[in-house]
Amino acid sequence: MEEEVKEEPKQEPKESLKRPLGVVSAVFWLRDLAVSVLLAVILIVFIYQPVKVEGTSMMPSLTDQERIFINKFTYRFSTIARGDMVVFWFPLDRTKSYIKRVIGLPGDKVEVMDGFVFVNGQRLGENYVPDEYRDHNTYRMIEVPPNQYYVLGDHRSSSNDSRSWGTVERSYIYGKAVFVYWPLETMGRVK
Repeated sequence: MEEEVKEEPKQEPKESLKRPLGVVSAVFWLRDLAVSVLLAVILIVFIYQPVKVEGTSMMPSLTDQERIFINKFTYRFSTIARGDMVVFWFPLDRTKSYIKRVIGLPGDKVEVMDGFVFVNGQRLGENYVPDEYRDHNTYRMIEVPPNQYYVLGDHRSSSNDSRSWGTVERSYIYGKAVFVYWPLETMGRVK
C-alpha cells in the first residue's frame, strides 16, 4: 500500500507581509513611541513630577535653580516622617508651592533655642544644617496639632517657614522630594 502525498496549495502571503519592510518598521516604531509617551504621562501625572527649586532656603541640600523629581504617590501608602523634604501649597497663598524639611509630627512639641531645634525635649541632630546657615534665634515651644506638620528650611537664616507662619496641614502636602536630575554634577537622591 502506497501512501499518497499531496502537495499543499500555495497560499498567498498575508497582507501585512506584502507591505514594504520600512512601513512595518515605522508602524512598530510608532506603536512603541505611543506606549512610551503614555507611560511617561502616567508617571508624571500620577507618580513623579519634575519641579524647579527657587531660592536658597534649602541650601546646602538643594540649591537655587536645581531640578528635582517629587514623588506624588508615596504618601498615599506611607506616612510622612521627620526629616522628609516635602512639597506643599504655601498655607498663606495656595498658588505657591514650597519645599521644606519636616521637623515636627502631629503631637510633637517643637522649640528652637539659640538656633538649635528641640523635639519633645530632645535636641534634634541636624547634620544637614551647617553652622554658617543656622540662625541663633529662639522661638517659643509649639505643640503640633493633629494632621499638621512643623517644617523648616535647612538654611535657617534665610528660610520662611513654620517659625514665621505656623504648621502645614496634611492636606496641603502633595509630594516628597526624591531625586535631583539637573544640573548633572548634583544628580542623585535627595538627602
